[in-house]
Amino acid sequence: MAQDVLCEVGSCVYNINNENRCGASQIYVVNNKSKDASTSAETDCKTFEPADL
Repeated sequence: MAQDVLCEVGSCVYNINNENRCGASQIYVVNNKSKDASTSAETDCKTFEPADL
């Protein structure tokens, strides 16, 4: 299991102090197409929640 999850999405509430580290207790990633993903571009992070900017 990953100890440190990196994320560049600055508008996510889980981006800790905008330091590109995810503070969510769990991460949920899904295919963004109906088939199995073969590249990262074919996935989406369902954990994302917008920060109150």
